[in-house]
Amino acid sequence: MKVLVTGGLGFIGSHTVVELQNEGFEVVIIDDLSNSSEDVLDGIVAISGVKPHFEKLDLKVKEDVISFFKKHSDVAGVIHFAASKAVGESVNKPLMYYENNINTLVYVLQELSKLNTQNFIFSSSCTVYGQADELPISENAPVKPAESPYGNTKQIGEEIIKDTCKINENLNSIALRYFNPIGAHFSAEIGELPIGVPQNLVPYITQTAIGMREQLSVFGGDYPTPDGTCIRDYIHVVDLAKAHVVALQRLLENKNVSNYEVFNLGTGTGSSVLEAIQSFDRVSGKKLNYKIVDRREGDVVAAYAETKKANDVLGWKTELNLDDAMASAWKWEQKIRNK
Repeated sequence: MKVLVTGGLGFIGSHTVVELQNEGFEVVIIDDLSNSSEDVLDGIVAISGVKPHFEKLDLKVKEDVISFFKKHSDVAGVIHFAASKAVGESVNKPLMYYENNINTLVYVLQELSKLNTQNFIFSSSCTVYGQADELPISENAPVKPAESPYGNTKQIGEEIIKDTCKINENLNSIALRYFNPIGAHFSAEIGELPIGVPQNLVPYITQTAIGMREQLSVFGGDYPTPDGTCIRDYIHVVDLAKAHVVALQRLLENKNVSNYEVFNLGTGTGSSVLEAIQSFDRVSGKKLNYKIVDRREGDVVAAYAETKKANDVLGWKTELNLDDAMASAWKWEQKIRNK
């Protein structure tokens, strides 16, 4: 079966392409290379032994989306990653985020809705919950006003899909709300490779450790948490990638109970920023240079997942821990710098 993966050369997308190919799917990747590199294809081939079909395409150009779907009208499903994803950047560039994350979703759904088979997996985020009233956060937690334009695009994206599913019973969708994906493939053939200054914690940790960055800034040391730093649910990207394959198979096998479903994807364990740094120190044998600075706008205090629904209904659970993720991220960082 042919599957379209938008943003398939990005961090989560590339790992998901590997897992799809491992399960025998034929994968077509769309990516505009704005935050990724075509070199990632080599890593995918090195791991899976299969080269996916790749088209460089900007999903903001509606005519190009239309022509793509005419050419690939036989896709059995779409996994939609293509989006800008940094909380801090979205606060500074809201219009860019709304154009890139909303318009592209609408164009893809418009064309998918014309096909005979309409299965759609959406890359959503735990940011839709904002600062949740209760921890761990279940899928029943209320969606709060977004703390950032990025978070708002994920809320709006879910609403667009839900509204489309209401009037199109042929469209089957699952929104996967990730917590904090980190790590890299164990082969060190693919991993997180931010262009410019990293917006996420772990690449900044590994770049600091290898000497690219002078010091890691920890945003806020006065939060109401045990050590004063923010708490997040760090999930290994390989575990996360496997969840997308399971979700797609759920739709292909008609196991979904409604045509719009939502699942949290996390480990169920919250770790503070300082605990993440300690994990890195432990697996790398290095002592990271960090400094606690002022809080950053858009950050919530604590977020970690209630994973029961994903475990019981989706039939998926994480197998890897924080140390596994940090070790794989460090192995990846060392490999790309040695290149």
